[in-house]
Amino acid sequence: MSYTIIGFGNIGRALAMAFSRKGIEVSVATTRDPESFAADAAAIGPKVIAKTLAEAVKADIIFLAVRFESHPDVAKALPTWQGKTIVDVTNAYGVPPEKLGGQPSSLVVAQAFSGAKLVKGFNHLVAAVLDQDPAVHGGRRVVFLASDDDDAAAEIGVLAENLGFAPIKLGGLSEGGLLVHARGNSWGQLIFKDLVKFD
Repeated sequence: MSYTIIGFGNIGRALAMAFSRKGIEVSVATTRDPESFAADAAAIGPKVIAKTLAEAVKADIIFLAVRFESHPDVAKALPTWQGKTIVDVTNAYGVPPEKLGGQPSSLVVAQAFSGAKLVKGFNHLVAAVLDQDPAVHGGRRVVFLASDDDDAAAEIGVLAENLGFAPIKLGGLSEGGLLVHARGNSWGQLIFKDLVKFD
């Protein structure tokens, strides 16, 4: 299984740190030339590899960690996203609900990435928290996952556990997923909630 993170801002870097901490190889990409951020990627860890967008989208699992407004540009990188799982880490805060057609933002993202399985996840924590070791006081930091595809949610749940997090599945995008969606000037009720699960 191969992994990539599209977007190398604070959230993208925090995700790269999570992979690096567990020694799992991950590629990182933006719309910029990878030479411009290769040193920053290498500084996170030897298994964080800067790639072009065209190379990075060959991965099986793709974390979308760009600004919500930028997702259509990323979606143009492939004619079809069949066989790929997209983890939507974007937040559509400030985007008017009418621009989303009244839908949760992840459904809008899912339409752009036609053919992909989509999981909303890892978006409710701010970068400074996501950046920290998820092992906290003998427990594991919680990440919420929502998807209309149970298999995809299970797959990302296993990855979250491998990264040291405690995944909690919220159900479909239009049901439990609304708890981790931003719309207009409001945040879902679980956004910013830093919870720890003790086994």
